[in-house]
Amino acid sequence: MNKVKNIFRLLPGLLFLLIPFLLFSENRKSETEIKVVDFKQLQPLLEQEDDTIYVVNFWATWCAPCLKEIPYFEEFGEKYRDRNVKVLMVSLDMRSQLETKLIPFIEKEKMKNEVILLDDPRFNDWIPLVDKSWTGAIPATLIYGNGFRKFYPKELTLAELEEIVQPLLAN
Repeated sequence: MNKVKNIFRLLPGLLFLLIPFLLFSENRKSETEIKVVDFKQLQPLLEQEDDTIYVVNFWATWCAPCLKEIPYFEEFGEKYRDRNVKVLMVSLDMRSQLETKLIPFIEKEKMKNEVILLDDPRFNDWIPLVDKSWTGAIPATLIYGNGFRKFYPKELTLAELEEIVQPLLAN
């Protein structure tokens, strides 16, 4: 009986210690929000017709070559942000890992380009709609605008991105 009384006597103190921890952990919740789309929602973003050059990169956190090129896309996006160039990073990570893997990665890398998560298991249907020659391997990048549309199923460097886009901006 004394043990029960002792536990009840300790309970308010334990709750007092736990409350700040619970409040702190709730405040640690990520502020990064990632839009989750299927291909039907993504497709219009691959076919916009205006005076902007679009750079759409398909990547995932589990893809080493993708991770290697992300800093180039970030630098490129920052450099050309005010020049009618839009970079869209389309993650092919699993939706179930959005909170545990994708968002922490984006925050750790301080990614500023827009990131969306493509959650559409019908790969065989939508991959050829991005580009008929695409096997689905990543990284892969679609660049289009100003009458130009080309697909690059490979890792790109900052120099390659600039070499492709600068002539498009001159038109």
